Amino acid sequence: MSTGPAASPAVLFDGSLMADPHSAYARLREAGPVHRTTTPDGAPVWLVTRYDDVRAALADPRLSLDKANAHTTGRHQSSMPPELDAHLLNMDPPDHTRLRRLVAKAFTPRRIEGLRRQIQRHTDELLDAVTGRPTDLMRALANPLFMAVISELLGIPADARHDFRAWTNTLLASAPNAAMDSRTAMREMHRYLVGIIAAKRAEPTDDLLTAMIQARDAQDSLSEPELLAMAFLILFAGYDNTVNLIGNATLALLLHPEVMTAVRAGHTPIRAVLEETLRWNAPFTLGVRRFALEELTIGGTTIPTGSRVWVSLVSANRDGAHFEEPDRFHPERVPAHVGLGHGIHYCLGAPLARLEGEIALATLLRRFPALHLAVPADELAWEPSLHKRGLKELPVAW
Repeated sequence: MSTGPAASPAVLFDGSLMADPHSAYARLREAGPVHRTTTPDGAPVWLVTRYDDVRAALADPRLSLDKANAHTTGRHQSSMPPELDAHLLNMDPPDHTRLRRLVAKAFTPRRIEGLRRQIQRHTDELLDAVTGRPTDLMRALANPLFMAVISELLGIPADARHDFRAWTNTLLASAPNAAMDSRTAMREMHRYLVGIIAAKRAEPTDDLLTAMIQARDAQDSLSEPELLAMAFLILFAGYDNTVNLIGNATLALLLHPEVMTAVRAGHTPIRAVLEETLRWNAPFTLGVRRFALEELTIGGTTIPTGSRVWVSLVSANRDGAHFEEPDRFHPERVPAHVGLGHGIHYCLGAPLARLEGEIALATLLRRFPALHLAVPADELAWEPSLHKRGLKELPVAW
């Protein structure tokens, strides 16, 4: 058994990986299942690349999401206010179990299916407003659709949604001054959430945020910091999954006209397109960072206690040892991806992301029979991120 990482390139997390993660991770998978390197901010990290190891790691209770179990940190401290830090992506059982059970009631498939009519209404309204050609579908549809739906679910008034979009865009930016701007955006979002929670306590309404407040006040099942952090997480964490799933799935159809034809003819379900997109070009490239609670072995490599572990979702989803023709977009294959995670930390908002993606794609194909890219595919620009896979813009015409 190996006790050290596989030989790795000198720099793993560089511009080439962000520009073309699928090719970069293919080289890493070939070189070995686990690589020891450092994050861009200098923190040592162990990177897991192969499907079987990634899936096992995602469900391994010896890998903790609680930052208190980290033995090393990077050069830059988190800009997250402590009041927004007590959420599911920083928790292990039993606290994770308690909070997830509470919030999961709002994300059951049955309840999400009940949102179909209002999601369709928002989609139609957004596409009704499209007047110019070419049109950036990220700005015209994917971004505002998510914000409208999640705001209604939480009970965020319409006049505040523009602020939330601006704050979220700032938090996801990669500009040189992003850290300072993100700190400001987080604190503004925190201030707003404190205010709206106070307002809903005084005048309850029929929404998820009110239900969470009542659980906090009547049952004492979550603390005030947990209430704030969960509201923040639902808004922030769902953004990339939903927005980039819509963008990436639309692009996949535009790049594969034979699949688009099959979908329009009713031969290929849109849900199959979404599942294959989650494998072929998932919205997130990496799972949430984890910390080893004890010394353990992954892919024949010994991981020391307290080490930071990253699992590559996009790498696992293109692993040729598990998927036949992994680089081919093929919606007919049986879904077995880890594009939305696996285990107890599987994406809570997955049913909502899938429903929004289904409605968005179906409406686009129905309303725009000549939908096509307005620029050559090689001119499309991707967000420069190690963690997410999303287009800056998706210019289309019809």
